[in-house]
Amino acid sequence: MAAEINEGSVPAYYREVYEAIRCRTDERVQVEVFQRLLQKTDLPKAAQGQIAEHVDATDGFLSKLSLYKALALIALAQQGKQPSPKLVENCIQELPKPQLGEPGYLNTLRMQPAQEDELTVSQTLDKLLARDSVQVELIPEKKGLFLKHVEYQVTSKYFKLSVYRRYSDFDVFHELLLQRFAYRMVPALPPKRMLKGVLTSVSEREFIEGRRRALVRFINLVARHPFFCEDELIKTFLTFSGSDVQTKLRDAYKKTGDEFMTNRIATLAKEYLPADIQAQFATSREVIRNIHNSFQKLRDRAEKMAERSKENATDLLMFGRELSTLGSDSTSLPSLASSRSTWGTMRQSLKNLSVEFALLSDKAAQQGRREEDEVVDKLYLFLDLLQSYRDLCERHEKGVLHEHQRALHKYSVMKRQMMSATVQPKEQGTVEQLESRIVQQENAIQTMELRNYFSLFCLHQETQLIFSYLPITSHILGAFVNSQVQGHREMGEVWNDLQPKLGCLFGANNGTTPPF
Repeated sequence: MAAEINEGSVPAYYREVYEAIRCRTDERVQVEVFQRLLQKTDLPKAAQGQIAEHVDATDGFLSKLSLYKALALIALAQQGKQPSPKLVENCIQELPKPQLGEPGYLNTLRMQPAQEDELTVSQTLDKLLARDSVQVELIPEKKGLFLKHVEYQVTSKYFKLSVYRRYSDFDVFHELLLQRFAYRMVPALPPKRMLKGVLTSVSEREFIEGRRRALVRFINLVARHPFFCEDELIKTFLTFSGSDVQTKLRDAYKKTGDEFMTNRIATLAKEYLPADIQAQFATSREVIRNIHNSFQKLRDRAEKMAERSKENATDLLMFGRELSTLGSDSTSLPSLASSRSTWGTMRQSLKNLSVEFALLSDKAAQQGRREEDEVVDKLYLFLDLLQSYRDLCERHEKGVLHEHQRALHKYSVMKRQMMSATVQPKEQGTVEQLESRIVQQENAIQTMELRNYFSLFCLHQETQLIFSYLPITSHILGAFVNSQVQGHREMGEVWNDLQPKLGCLFGANNGTTPPF
């Protein structure tokens, strides 16, 4: 067709339509976009089908000249003529103009596939969880008499490697993540605290273990994030085995900078956003806020239940010990009691029961650990993610939007100064300096606007990730029910074993069976 249509003779309208709907990264036009253009003509289906048959498409794309031919066929069909290549050849010197409206409005046809390809995050919970599983284990190390550092062995299933990290390494990694991915959900780190006392103190052990669990949640959320997992920062943190990991991390960041500088569509983000992005964001934010509040309450209840299981373990153990203490009393009974009571015999039998209650205590402790590991930790994981979304929303509003407003205010001040300098006689150098500063500020505002749209683009993707994680609710409920079933079954088996032993120890009338 290139020999039939000379690009130089193509009407300006044809070129404007082409520029409006062609790919941003290609000189071709997607078939899907062209089909939407055909539907916009409101021609009969039969005519649309004939036009499509006469248009050359390769690998899902139309060339520029193929589009021009298609536009000519559309114009002929709109005139009531039968669209055919022969007719196009007859009017090759003066191609007819199709009625498609203003070309500027046609770019929405191109944005639709881009919105699906770029803006949509197609992730399932199973895919996210399968990306990696990172273990963080404690390696306590004493330094001198009073100072103590805690080192962690970090093992990535994906990279099949173990590295050693300190909290300060996590801290630098977290700081660089926030700089690199300011418009993404970066989970918070557990708080840093100067360790006081000794490792054997209960409060310090609990703090260290709580921090380890929080680091596990943090690194797994990061390693599974679809936009983090392939980044050099994450790879360095999970694989570099040298002693200067913090330097390596900073070097990795310097090579790339923040995501806005490296993302190929960052400056085009506005074109990918739906028209009602602000309304969608407000609705999603409210829904996620409500989910966050509910999950916090679920977490609080689950924690109390796990704590009660641990307290139950302690109570059962102490109950058994008191029975043992009671049975171990070697004080001689008075003659009245010894002649009329079987207490002396029963007392000897009580010692053995402490073993049974120790077993019950062990089962209750196991139940508490299951509830903590399989239910409470999963609730905390999702809450960490929800909190990182909340933090991201605040960064968007207080960060890029605030900076944009400041830049606009500064620009208006400069414009007023420029107007004043123009009206009143000033030195030429002063006016030129103001002009230069205004141009710089205009560039800064343009960059801020682009960053604002990119921030919204990322927010839209991160919102989708939150909803991808929501099915974790079924994982949590399943773990909760399973832990209760297993715990009650194991405890019930021990109680059932204990009941007949009471009959053996104390005889039939021991209160374990109804008197009737």
